Amino acid sequence: MATFAVGDIQGCFEPLQRLLAKVDFDPARDRLWLTGDLVNRGPDSLGVLRWAKRLGSRLVVALGNHDLHLLALARGLGRPRRRDSLQAVFDAPDREELLDWLRHRELMHVEDGFALVHAGLLPSWSVAKARSLAREVEAELRGPHPERLLASMYGDTPASWDDALVFPERHRVIINAMTRMRMLRPPGAMDLSFSGHPDGAPPGLVRWFDARGRASAGTPIVCGHWAALGLLLRDDLLALDSGCAWQRELTAVRLEDRAVFQVGCAAPRQ
Repeated sequence: MATFAVGDIQGCFEPLQRLLAKVDFDPARDRLWLTGDLVNRGPDSLGVLRWAKRLGSRLVVALGNHDLHLLALARGLGRPRRRDSLQAVFDAPDREELLDWLRHRELMHVEDGFALVHAGLLPSWSVAKARSLAREVEAELRGPHPERLLASMYGDTPASWDDALVFPERHRVIINAMTRMRMLRPPGAMDLSFSGHPDGAPPGLVRWFDARGRASAGTPIVCGHWAALGLLLRDDLLALDSGCAWQRELTAVRLEDRAVFQVGCAAPRQ
């Protein structure tokens, strides 16, 4: 049995199928961890969701910002974006089943010495604290009125964590850290405006995983979200978004031995 962690798919179903064939994935034997952003920008978000739902307990998903955006748009919340490619999901006869399945995924998963989250963790959060905070958001999202959370999650403030925060600011900070964060302004305020390669970041910004004294540093974190960063593997980090939606690569790492597998995501010839 193997566990394969796969970076952001973003509706790129055909490269995903090639990657699974390359690693010889067998759902009767193996498991998959997905770093989130199953949908949007790629051509077949509907195919990805239907495939993922069928895998059942063999699949673990950490919700990404595009997944939450889909859930919000489906309830008439938020604003469509220029590069959204979600209409096929909205038009599907099994739309409600797929959306209900998606909103019951985790925001963060912890197992076998690894933590899975889409973007990252704030430096003051231990893995245990972050998992507890994620459960708060998951409970709201899975509850009878998820629109409360989905309507209030958009926005860049507050930029820092405070244990005294209450809804909706409390959950907005949790969501922004776990699904949108890339860079920090010391000593731990999120800068959500920069999305490029860290070599081009303005002075004073640090990558979230390089924050001094990060409380989660003892646990390897599996994440995605940062296509411009690309694949980055360290003892304490497996950053797997290698830009499939940007026609680069889709990446899987076998967690047992950290073997890396990739397929190209170039647009098919017309």
